[in-house]
Amino acid sequence: MNLVELASRIRSVRVRRGYTLEHVAKLSGLAKGQLSKVENFRVTPSLPTLVKLCQALDLPLTELFDGLDEKPRLSIIRGDERKEVERDRDQSDIRYQSLAHLQPNRSMDPFELTIPAKGGRREALPHEGEEFLLVLAGSIHFEFNGDIYEMAQGDAAYFGAEIAHRVLNPGEHDARVLCVFLGRPL
Repeated sequence: MNLVELASRIRSVRVRRGYTLEHVAKLSGLAKGQLSKVENFRVTPSLPTLVKLCQALDLPLTELFDGLDEKPRLSIIRGDERKEVERDRDQSDIRYQSLAHLQPNRSMDPFELTIPAKGGRREALPHEGEEFLLVLAGSIHFEFNGDIYEMAQGDAAYFGAEIAHRVLNPGEHDARVLCVFLGRPL
């Protein structure tokens, strides 16, 4: 199951209904923090959690999963067709653009990140899976397990994402980074 697409669908339905995370937490009996992690694709929700969420959102489970099994053999996403994905807006000013949103049942989630000058993630956080970063333009500071690594254009990192990490841009110009998430199987 594609965690990013699933998270995006859940958040989209919640926002469309005008519900806050607190309201959905109350309706579902789930913790607000857990819901936030699901919506920000930090955890893979269990089936019982998805059932509770769908009941709270008045969303048929079949509608949530509809089309996630389809596997087009090829997805080409033009530069102007990228889909912006909101992730941890209260923790980060990084802009995420999905580079594979037309491939519904994928194992990898590639994004182009734009890290504004003097911006980035406020707190190092872990999540499931593995991650790959390639600095496309500018330079960044990559924090991994408390250590800071300076990375410039062309530098890459591959790491287990279960270790707390974050990307920062201490520079005067925006930086662009190719980021690929690889989730763990359910």
